[in-house]
Formats: sequence, structure tokens, C-alpha cells
Amino acid sequence: MIYVHIFWSFLIANLLGYGGGPATIPLIQNEVVNHYHWMSVSEFGDVLAIANALPGPIATKMGGYIGYQLGGVLGAILALIATILPSALAVILLFKFVNLFKGNPKVALMTKSVQPIIFILLAVMAYQFFLTAYEKSGIFHLVLLAVVSYFALIRFKMHPSLLIVGCLIYGGVFLS
Repeated sequence: MIYVHIFWSFLIANLLGYGGGPATIPLIQNEVVNHYHWMSVSEFGDVLAIANALPGPIATKMGGYIGYQLGGVLGAILALIATILPSALAVILLFKFVNLFKGNPKVALMTKSVQPIIFILLAVMAYQFFLTAYEKSGIFHLVLLAVVSYFALIRFKMHPSLLIVGCLIYGGVFLS
């Protein structure tokens, strides 16, 4: 039954995740953390950090890892299929209509109306990660990493994946 749940959870998240990776992350989190309780918010945050540090689409990396953790190789394959299937079907079935509706103002308005929803989903997820980080590491480490991250990204133009790896090392050395 776990295989059905793995497939269904990633299919739903990726079917409803309009806009790709950033939009699907909160939906995957809802399925994995809130609905099925396969991992905690903290564990999900760790998976998200590692997936962000690696190249390629984030949803497929998360699906493969979580699927493997839950159901081995078959779980990883099912999670990957469920992650890719909605986009593949949409491309195959809807490709004919792209040029017909490309300039339609209603379609453009519909696309713009989804953006605030994606923003809210990402903001809620960031808030949950903030609370988890505060509870696990304390205010000192949280503020220190936030300030260092801000300066590394904005002032020194450091690549985000290098910053994530650096923060993982910091957490492993000072917070374990």
C-alpha cells in the first residue's frame, strides 16, 4: 500500500504544482509531512536543502530521495514517474493549443492570478522552516546564519548552492 501512497502523493503535488519546482515544494511538504507523516518539517527542510544544492529539477530529486527512503528502488521509481507524468502529459496533450491561446488576455490573467497563491505557499513553508530552525538551533545560530547568508548572497554574489553546503557544514560542526 505504501507504493500507492508514494505514487499518489507525488502525482497530486506535481499535478497541482503550477509553475514548476517552487510551486510544488509546499505541496510535496503537505503530502509528506502533514498528510502521511513520513518525515518531520526539520527532515523535510534537510531534504530540501540537499536537493537545492544538487543540479537539476528539485521536484524530481526530492521525489527520488523520499521515494527511495520509503520504498527502496521501486518507491523512487514510482515517485519519479508521478513527478514527471503530469508535466509530460500536459506537454503532449496541450502543445497544440499553446499557439492558439498564447496572446489571449484571459489566459494571461489566469496565469497572473496564480502567482500570489504560490507566494503564500512559499511564505508559509519559509515560516515553518524558520520556527523549526529557531527551536532546533536557537536564536544566536539562526541570526548568525541569516546575516552571513544575506551578505554572502547579496553583497558577495555567492552561488546559493555553495552557501547551502557551507551552512550544512556549519550545522554539522556547531549544531550536532
